[in-house]
Amino acid sequence: MVLLSFISTVPSLLPSPSTYTTLSRCSRHSGVINCKVEANVNNADGVSRRDILHCFVSTISMDLIARSTSFVEVANAADLIQRRQRSEFQSAIKGTLAESLKGNPDLIPSVLTLALNDAITYDKATKSGGPNGSIRFSSEISRPENKGLAAALNLLEEVKKEIDSYSKGGPIAYADLIQCAAQSAIKSTFLASAIRKCGGNQEKGALLYSAYGSTGQWGLFDKQFGRSDAQEPDPEGRVPQWEKASVKEMKDKFSAIGFGPRQLAVMSAFLGPDQAATEEALASDPEVTKWVQKYQRSRETVSQTDYEVDLITTLTKLSSMGQQINYEAYTYPVKKVDLGKLKL
Repeated sequence: MVLLSFISTVPSLLPSPSTYTTLSRCSRHSGVINCKVEANVNNADGVSRRDILHCFVSTISMDLIARSTSFVEVANAADLIQRRQRSEFQSAIKGTLAESLKGNPDLIPSVLTLALNDAITYDKATKSGGPNGSIRFSSEISRPENKGLAAALNLLEEVKKEIDSYSKGGPIAYADLIQCAAQSAIKSTFLASAIRKCGGNQEKGALLYSAYGSTGQWGLFDKQFGRSDAQEPDPEGRVPQWEKASVKEMKDKFSAIGFGPRQLAVMSAFLGPDQAATEEALASDPEVTKWVQKYQRSRETVSQTDYEVDLITTLTKLSSMGQQINYEAYTYPVKKVDLGKLKL
């Protein structure tokens, strides 16, 4: 197609038959006669074979550029469609999770610990474990470090059924569901704090949270959507029993995944049902106490920005450790419109 298109557009560049002379050279080798026919083009019109070849290559290049530009435009359009599909799906599941947690506020601490314990199994040396939903397996959720978390998992099982019922891009992965549930739990806690600071007025509290909160910090977390579920439980011995662990054991575990005292302090709400008791224990360590005090002061301010930003940043990193994110997850083909059937 390209060749025909090229030739049809440049007839004036082809020499007339009168400008050709034909030479025939024949040689005999081993009883086989080889003949080579050469065409000499007179240069009377100033057009050589090199000129024709150059024009030919240029035309092909322009055609390829045009085709590649069209391909890029189609690819960009498809990417925008997929982004919108994922965004709409995320908005829907956030609404479902928020409603579920609103009816079960007593399970919020367990939801946070569930997300932590599923993710902190990550092992840097073997690049295994992490937020892969393996905590859903009965042999893992029944381990001592996960005692008391079954109710939170059961709640998310029911939420998953609802989400899967309206998902157009396939069932949600447990790995995504568990981490998104932690996000929803944190948001609900932040909102509740804002409402308390407004004397219990929900409307003013919501306005305070949206105006001075850190909702915009969730952008990167929302992009890390498309985790893969593990097909078997993670190895034992990777998660401490937080309520029984010493501060040193907690620090060592956080250090093993690349976190320090600052991240340990900001994740205090994830380390058991009693955040105040956890922070009291953490404050006994000189390396951690300054961060505990920093976040306690931040929570007393109107916006508690320092605490929120650091918590969101830490959870975002934790919730993607060892995961290869599938950025096409939960997308689906768009039905084509038959223009011939449209009635104008």
